[in-house]
Amino acid sequence: MQIELIETFLDLMETRSFNRTAERLNLTQSSISHRVNALEADLNRKLFVRGKGGTVPTAAALRFFDHAKALQQNWHEALRAVESAGTYERSMRIGMQHDVAELIAGPFLKVVRAEMPGTSIYLEADYSIQMNRDLGAGDLDLAVLYTPHHLPDLHYERLGDIAYTLVSTKTRVASELQLTDYIYSNYSPAFDRAHRVAMPDFVAAPLMTGRNQMVCDVLKSMGGSAYVLKSSALTLARSDTAHQVAGSTDILQTVYVATNVRSKHSHQHRRLAQILLELIPEI
Repeated sequence: MQIELIETFLDLMETRSFNRTAERLNLTQSSISHRVNALEADLNRKLFVRGKGGTVPTAAALRFFDHAKALQQNWHEALRAVESAGTYERSMRIGMQHDVAELIAGPFLKVVRAEMPGTSIYLEADYSIQMNRDLGAGDLDLAVLYTPHHLPDLHYERLGDIAYTLVSTKTRVASELQLTDYIYSNYSPAFDRAHRVAMPDFVAAPLMTGRNQMVCDVLKSMGGSAYVLKSSALTLARSDTAHQVAGSTDILQTVYVATNVRSKHSHQHRRLAQILLELIPEI
């Protein structure tokens, strides 16, 4: 069975549209139809019914769905294993939320390389929504993220909290903050909810971004007020660029480690989770 057939089936289960799947996979609609027909021939079952209301999966498709996801993940794991054959015993792909990577990527890799010399590590910084997708598809082995998507085949554990602090280049007291100078930091849905409670008068700010480094760069180049990582707040204060705003409250963001349920008890995954737990500051 060709992996292209599986991946086309999974995309079609998500889009419920031959046209949309063709666009996403950069193929023609007839190519998508040929792939579905080939998979249906292999399974000897009809998988989709097309009608005026769209594409509807059959009972056979619904039963095949979890197996197809497992096949896709196994295929990607096999590819990664073959790529590193002859050099390292194992390879692991790890995703890390941008702001967390800014804090701990270096120390994390230092410990991992020392303790797992036979494992090659690929580390990338990304956002939670994409990392959840990549974990589900088998493109990541482990992810450190802000926003869990509680899917049946993914396992999440809380690592701890990191703090964001309100700083400003304009004032040092909350009563003097101006909406026109405010940068709305939207680091995650949970952070956004807490931010709206803490700063209800600053929801309609003229500028919004979702990455700490970008917020710091804007503060340095344009000035203003915004929530940044506590460590960044200290750095900005030491350089006399921006200072903590008195009368404001820190906002805590929970950090999670995520793996596939099949890997959550493996020794390697458990050790990586322990390393992360030791590095994430508990506040």
